[in-house]
Amino acid sequence: MARPHFVKNLGVLAFAQAVFFMANTIVISTAPFVGLQYAPTPWLATVPLGVQFLGTMSATMPASLLMQRVGRRPGLVLGMALGVLAGLLGAFAIREASFLLFCLAGVFYGSFSAFAQYLRFTAADAADAAGFPDRTAARGRAIAWVMAGGVAAAVLGPELADRTRELTGPILFAGSYLAIAALAGSGLLALLLLDLPRSPATDKAEEMEGRPLGVIARQPVAIAAFSAALVGYVTMNLLMTATPLAMLACGFGFGDTKQVIQWHVLGMFLPSFLTGRLITRFGVERVILAGVALNLLCVAIAVAGLEIANFAIALFLLGVGWNFMFVGGTTLLTTCHGPAEKARVQGLNDLLVFTSVAASASLAGFVQSTLGWRTMNLLAIPGLVLVAALILARLRPGFGAATSGLSSAGGGR
Repeated sequence: MARPHFVKNLGVLAFAQAVFFMANTIVISTAPFVGLQYAPTPWLATVPLGVQFLGTMSATMPASLLMQRVGRRPGLVLGMALGVLAGLLGAFAIREASFLLFCLAGVFYGSFSAFAQYLRFTAADAADAAGFPDRTAARGRAIAWVMAGGVAAAVLGPELADRTRELTGPILFAGSYLAIAALAGSGLLALLLLDLPRSPATDKAEEMEGRPLGVIARQPVAIAAFSAALVGYVTMNLLMTATPLAMLACGFGFGDTKQVIQWHVLGMFLPSFLTGRLITRFGVERVILAGVALNLLCVAIAVAGLEIANFAIALFLLGVGWNFMFVGGTTLLTTCHGPAEKARVQGLNDLLVFTSVAASASLAGFVQSTLGWRTMNLLAIPGLVLVAALILARLRPGFGAATSGLSSAGGGR
């Protein structure tokens, strides 16, 4: 594939990623308040977010297998259509003051999210199709640049949440969910321009080629990749989901929360302009370790005080740490499977990640209300230490094949 064609595909994917994360930012900024308004009891306020991640968890493997059979573009377009449905149903649920319908909208949003997670893997496929000589480095750069589309979410997402929350008059936040529907619709139209080569649909025997999934998942490189993505995402999600509630308990208003979330989302995506280069220069393992260190620093700042500066700086570092761990983990994952194994391995990765994320989002409100903000932050430390140990083991001399030596393993389709 010609390099200009690669740039076009990357631009389409980055736009779709920006749309998805703008919608995510609106959900993060508003869902806890909607939940608090309509939930039967305050500690159920984050359940709609938990149900959303439950929807993601349930749809990750089917989404991956569907895209293996029909191709990336139809699957991603279907995902955006689910986003439109989720936004419309969310607005209707708020108008009807129905907590159960709002949770159902979360299920559809979660399915939308499951498909959108494969935007980053599609970027890796686009890099493979472009024929770059160093495939691992090219995948890392492509993944990072597509993730950089989320910078728009940092700038526009909180503003959209703020400007649309009173769009429908006294029915607060219904307009925010109409904005989500509009965003997903624009992403759907953009993805129609995606053009990746794919092989003819595989039959069942071809789908079963390659090593058993259990064998792949037991590789040390796979365990390290799974752990980096899972712990990075769960740490980010647990603390991010609880932040609006913690700030509300400290007397801060929606405007203060909006600014903190804005800094957090900026931290999540602004580094993506450099993450790929850092992976190329220092190696994916060291980038993941840097993410662990930034998350530990986030915890230290968060427990040091309850001023708005503590929230803002901690959440910004949390975003950067997530970026390094998640982009690094995704890049590392592409080195441990072959083309015939890709759909199952990527599906398993996201199933593990979003099963854990669903649990953390559902429990965030309970932990925040019963144990408090400081304890919640301290709970993140063991997982981060575990990831550091796994990655340091990979850096030991004589551990095994370096990541670069595996760069030809994960061809795209």
